[in-house]
Amino acid sequence: MKAISSHTAPRSIGGYAQALLTTDARQFLFISGQIPESLDGHVPDDFASQCRLVWRNVVAQLEAAQMTVKHLAKVTIFLSSREHAEANSAIRREVLKGHEPALTVIITGIFDERWLLEIEGIAAA
Repeated sequence: MKAISSHTAPRSIGGYAQALLTTDARQFLFISGQIPESLDGHVPDDFASQCRLVWRNVVAQLEAAQMTVKHLAKVTIFLSSREHAEANSAIRREVLKGHEPALTVIITGIFDERWLLEIEGIAAA
């Protein structure tokens, strides 16, 4: 994968690529929105715990396809409130460890009112 950033469009504000070019991919994994719920149905109360749990669920889907976060080409994060933006960014960077996929963050209503975020992704290998 190669990061693409046109000189005729605004630069990213950090932690993601404006676009990501994949040339030799033979496999694509489309990850449905992952939620902040554990296998036993527990939903943490605070945003940081929910965010880490959602990322754990994203990583679980990647691992099931024998991929890692380095294979993520596109990530979409749905936040229930703008107040979570800073923590979301910090935890995303922590989980991705320098990998910068294309990224969209949307502030919106979430399906279950207990959930503070949901994350979906596309991976390529």
